[in-house]
Amino acid sequence: MLHILSLLFWLVIVPGCMGFIPANFISAKKRHPGFVLLAGYFVMWALFEVVAIPAVLFVKYNNFKAASVCFTVLGILCAGAGLWLVFRNWRMNRPGLMFGSSGWDDNIDDIGVNLVKRLLERGVRHVVKMSWAERIEWLLFFILLVFQLYKAEAYASFDGDDAYYVVESLIAQQADVMYRILPYTGRPTDLDIRHALAVFPMWIAFVAKRSGIHATIVSHSVMPLVLIPLGYLVYYEAGRVLFGIGVKRRIRRRRRGAPQGKMDRKTREAIEADSVFYKENLPAFMVLMALFQIFGNVSIYTNETFFLTRTWQGKAVAGSLVIPALFWMFLWIYGSAGKRRHPEAGMWLVFVCVNMSAGVCSSIAVFLASILIAVTALCLAVVERDYRVLLKMGAVCIPNVIYMAIYVIVGYSYLLR
Repeated sequence: MLHILSLLFWLVIVPGCMGFIPANFISAKKRHPGFVLLAGYFVMWALFEVVAIPAVLFVKYNNFKAASVCFTVLGILCAGAGLWLVFRNWRMNRPGLMFGSSGWDDNIDDIGVNLVKRLLERGVRHVVKMSWAERIEWLLFFILLVFQLYKAEAYASFDGDDAYYVVESLIAQQADVMYRILPYTGRPTDLDIRHALAVFPMWIAFVAKRSGIHATIVSHSVMPLVLIPLGYLVYYEAGRVLFGIGVKRRIRRRRRGAPQGKMDRKTREAIEADSVFYKENLPAFMVLMALFQIFGNVSIYTNETFFLTRTWQGKAVAGSLVIPALFWMFLWIYGSAGKRRHPEAGMWLVFVCVNMSAGVCSSIAVFLASILIAVTALCLAVVERDYRVLLKMGAVCIPNVIYMAIYVIVGYSYLLR
């Protein structure tokens, strides 16, 4: 039981509390539990990168122990900062960071009870407002999600890469060292820069160490239950923005076309039809994404194959979580761009953390993310006629530049000798 509580603490409570930090810097209408949890994971991975990479490079003995202690302290401090922001908003009667509505119900002592109560109330309220078509589509999606989770647990896949990545996690858990022992032979080795900066296996080792569960079990049994739903949560967030942009623009056009700013019956009906179109498209989009994942195993190298059969590997997380999250950020910023609206500070904070999470997962993902951001920034600058976008997205890529500089200096410094 203690092991399960430890997992819940480090995989739900800590990232959830960290997510309150960026949620505090976005508008209340954009706050909801899914965003808080997702943002918290990216903040947590970015923080782990900042702690683990210096330990890998500059601490030779017991570097995992040093990184674990530092991350534990910093992680709890950041989670405490998130809770303090929640408490501050409650005291000042500001919109809550979880739901974006006004304060908690009666008193802060019942915050846990109120949270569960309000989650249930919101869930029931949303279901009641849904049409039967929406309910059927969401039910179908959750059936597909449960089916994938069952397959990932009952038919765990093993491949040759586990001999390196999972064993690295196990070595860190048992020997308190990171990338200093060769997994294939168990002998000491020099720092392998190709893998040393991608510290996602070390994060799995940290979760295993703190929960007291074997790293192999955490990799093959726990991580799919966490990372697969997180992947779909990214698709859900991207879908909300993607379909919401189109609906809001159509509604604005219809309102502008109404005589003297007053909407007649046909305009109101058209706006209502647009809203229904949005609500029914989102679950259909989620069902489509779930079907793509199930039937995407046309090769051992497809993203869908990695998503369901190598969920715990950093490169799978990069392709299934980080890259889609970048598109989510692009859609979010595009939806907030314009002469009278600008992306909020919380968006940019999450954007930076998503970018840094690419380095946690894979070294090559840093390069791919940078190229993707550069191309998107150029397109946005031309379309929006605002070349400040290039400066802002260039600033987002600063951690990537530092990461790649470290990779080049450590990996190829022998050429300068």
